[in-house]
Amino acid sequence: MSEVISIANQKGGVGKTTTAVNLAASLAENGKKVLLLDIDPQSNATTSLGFSRADYEFNIYHVLIGSKKISEVTLKTKVKGLHLVPSNIGLVGIEKEFYNPRRRNRELILKEKINEISLRYDFVIIDSPPALGPITINALSASDSVIIPIQCEFFALEGLAQLLNTVSLLKKTINPKLKIKGFLPTMYSSQNNLSKQVLADLSHHFKDKLFHLKKAKECIVVPRNVKIAESPSFGKPVTEYASASKGSVAYRDLATVIIGS
Repeated sequence: MSEVISIANQKGGVGKTTTAVNLAASLAENGKKVLLLDIDPQSNATTSLGFSRADYEFNIYHVLIGSKKISEVTLKTKVKGLHLVPSNIGLVGIEKEFYNPRRRNRELILKEKINEISLRYDFVIIDSPPALGPITINALSASDSVIIPIQCEFFALEGLAQLLNTVSLLKKTINPKLKIKGFLPTMYSSQNNLSKQVLADLSHHFKDKLFHLKKAKECIVVPRNVKIAESPSFGKPVTEYASASKGSVAYRDLATVIIGS
């Protein structure tokens, strides 16, 4: 069975899509079979892997409304072992479907779809939208765990309590196995005192939920790195675009921890 991991934070601009794409690519580099599910209407994960709307006719929207199976919309990426279920802006219309009072088990639609392909992959990584709406609830209901990227900037922890409460509620009601895999500090700058303070705050409040390589004293942080910012415009994960960059090293380290956990 696949291990299903959502990348979630209702706050935008925290490196959520960057984490989803590069974690998925790094897991594939390690010989794992990986499916990246783009369920964000902005479809940034899709474009980050080099696909445009002209490259595919069907996407995750058609899966969620029941007209297509995941296997029928899956695309092969240029990264060996990594497949993608694309999204596009039309996904914003799915909320109307989810709020249909006649629709039963609305929160479990995505879980049912993932179950159809769970034996084909080692990992399913879900890039969720920056909101705690029904799409993200479906992602969390379908997941074994969630990784929460947090940017090392002002207001970093703003709104985090709401996400944690949602995870706790879903664990008590819909998805008892759901757990927080960990918090991932992103956009970290060792030259910036604010970055250092945010990291210190995270270490104080969530010490046991930060990612560490074995025997490493410091937790894994994703640095503010120009190569990470450039790679989506080339349609490649940073691990392929700039393999030796600090951003690539961070995501490879994260994949190592995930595989070993």
